[in-house]
Amino acid sequence: MISNTAVQHLIEHLGKENVYVEKEDLLVFGYDSTPGVHHLPEVAVFPTTTAQVQAAMALALRESLPIVPRGSGTGLSGGSVPVQGGMVICLTRMNRILEIDEANLTATVEAGVVTLDLFNAVAAKGLFYPPDPGSQKTSTMGGNVAENAGGLRGLKYGVTRDYVMGLTCVLADGSIIQTGGKSVKDVAGYSYRDLLVGSEGTLGIITEIVVKLIPPPQDKRTMLAYFSDMRTAGEAVSKIIAAKIIPSTLEIMDKNTINCVEDYVKIGLPRQMAALLLIELDGHPVVVAEETEGVQRILKEVGAAEVHIAKDAAEAASLAAARRTALSALARVSPTTLLEDATVPRSRLADTFAEIERLTEKYKLKVGTFGHAGDGNLHPTVLCDERDHDEMHRAHAFYNELYEMVLSIGGTVSGEHGIGLAKIEYLQRQIGDGGVAVMRRIKQAFDPDGRLNPGKIFAEPTTPAQNLEEGFRVSH
Repeated sequence: MISNTAVQHLIEHLGKENVYVEKEDLLVFGYDSTPGVHHLPEVAVFPTTTAQVQAAMALALRESLPIVPRGSGTGLSGGSVPVQGGMVICLTRMNRILEIDEANLTATVEAGVVTLDLFNAVAAKGLFYPPDPGSQKTSTMGGNVAENAGGLRGLKYGVTRDYVMGLTCVLADGSIIQTGGKSVKDVAGYSYRDLLVGSEGTLGIITEIVVKLIPPPQDKRTMLAYFSDMRTAGEAVSKIIAAKIIPSTLEIMDKNTINCVEDYVKIGLPRQMAALLLIELDGHPVVVAEETEGVQRILKEVGAAEVHIAKDAAEAASLAAARRTALSALARVSPTTLLEDATVPRSRLADTFAEIERLTEKYKLKVGTFGHAGDGNLHPTVLCDERDHDEMHRAHAFYNELYEMVLSIGGTVSGEHGIGLAKIEYLQRQIGDGGVAVMRRIKQAFDPDGRLNPGKIFAEPTTPAQNLEEGFRVSH
């Protein structure tokens, strides 16, 4: 337990309003958006400067407390859950956009800046920050970098890593490193920047970020295509990409998801259809027109049941917004929503949909599948009740078998949600003992005492591996 003296020292350095130790205050820091996982910290702090992050970490080290960085808690793999208690360092009050540099096409932000706030701020200056995770209204830039977040525009524009140019990071010993910056080309030494992106708070705490900005597209066209079977939808995705047409967004929903979203937003989605594709094309107006014709031709060739083109920007925005509600809409159906993050080569999408349908029948579950079909990133979502142990057992068996298939065809266990607590066992299957051993050596170099976000990504040598099913054993 943290001592009263240590709490007073935290208050002296961070202010009383930024230090929380009462159980009723700490409850909200014990979970993220991963269902069924809850572990209380001993203290939660809200630094407002990098220096305060250093002060909090120094005290945690003196008290031998594990340190868990946290943003808005929108993670879906248990990455910010303090599984060994300790100190949560929440960065949401470090929320300033420090600079928008129009000459160098960069923005410099603190880790707690909300993703959509950055998007809107640079858009007001005629610039574009493309990464758009589904939680962009809430998620923070620090969390996006720590998880290497993707989003709906990932197919054409890439993920968070592709826009990070520089980082300020506090290491486990309290020292600060600054890696990268505004220079477009920088190959001086090891790329700490690329190592820290996606490290899930296990190597250091990111406090400031320099991101690349680009000019916005001049034109955009949005369409919906409906299909009477899921396999045809998967074939349409493969054929669009094979035709060298790269939409900015190419999203999919199955029948369960369509109906849940329609119940939620009521925009007239056809409930009888097995699947829909949301397709957005952007760029120069002439190119957008040509690509729209090409996509329409492909959809006709594969036998899409219906194709609808948004008549104006308002309708296009409503269609995209409907896709962003998919998880919220599914979550209304049952007490527990298990969302996974399987990613496969695009040519194997149709096979993966078929396997999801087979496993749904085999394990007698209700599953809604949606995701970023254009980059092969699917979110098969089991709608269940964690109080029903038999149903939970079947749900985990469903995912276990699905990931066997995903790995067998060259897929990955995570396209954007990270490993965290939930996918330790799956990662081991993917990269093997040798791969995990290398990651442990990197972790040892950055954090020799194992204080930073312990129990995440891979099992600590002294800690049993905790997969998602074990995470349902709620700890207080």
